[in-house]
Amino acid sequence: MWKALHQLAIPERLYGLCGRWIPWLATLSALLLAVGLGWGFVYAPADYQQGESYRIMYLHVPAAMGSMGIYAAMAAAAFVGMVWQVKMADLSVAALAPVGAVCTFIALVSGAAWGKPMWGTWWIWDARLTSELVLLFIYGGIIALWHAFDDRRLAGRAAGILVLVGAVNLPIVHYSVIWWNTLHQGSTNMQQSIDPSMRLPLRICMLGLLCLVITLTLMRLRNLILRQERRRPWVAALVNKGASK
Repeated sequence: MWKALHQLAIPERLYGLCGRWIPWLATLSALLLAVGLGWGFVYAPADYQQGESYRIMYLHVPAAMGSMGIYAAMAAAAFVGMVWQVKMADLSVAALAPVGAVCTFIALVSGAAWGKPMWGTWWIWDARLTSELVLLFIYGGIIALWHAFDDRRLAGRAAGILVLVGAVNLPIVHYSVIWWNTLHQGSTNMQQSIDPSMRLPLRICMLGLLCLVITLTLMRLRNLILRQERRRPWVAALVNKGASK
């Protein structure tokens, strides 16, 4: 396992691996999201309490879970980068941050659209909503820190520290509905509380978003690798190979 991880730390190897996975993951994500969203928004039955408004769940739940899952992955990468000084770990943080910020923004906007017919307002300073908004600000701070330094090593170190400090917000987001009396409903229990005809398309949407997140992250990671390694011989050979075609 360590040998495989060591191979991923080599920029040239990681660049090639990303290129091989992107087409397959992009195709799979498109198919899964088309099926999941189409099924959820068109063919799934209406909810007996919320009517048709619940269908925003097929966008909101995957995005909300993605916002936290991506940050957890960033925290793991930041830890690896800080402890073992792996450059590709710092680049992974930089690649994941914009994708996580978009997922968080989608979760907030779709949550507001879902909350309007249920609560009668677009926004309340509920513990879950507020902590999710804080998560968006943390994502923004990480992106800003990464671009604030010309020295990529220093930028990676600064962004990594903020990622690890901001990780304290993750349990607050997740457990806010338990620790405080909130209007936001509890975590979606896909095993018990959701009808199977609604649960399956939700799972498909979640899997589709996961594939999309990985695809976008790998695409950005390839660009970051090229930018950082642009003076390396293998990048020059890659450019010459592309120019000769």
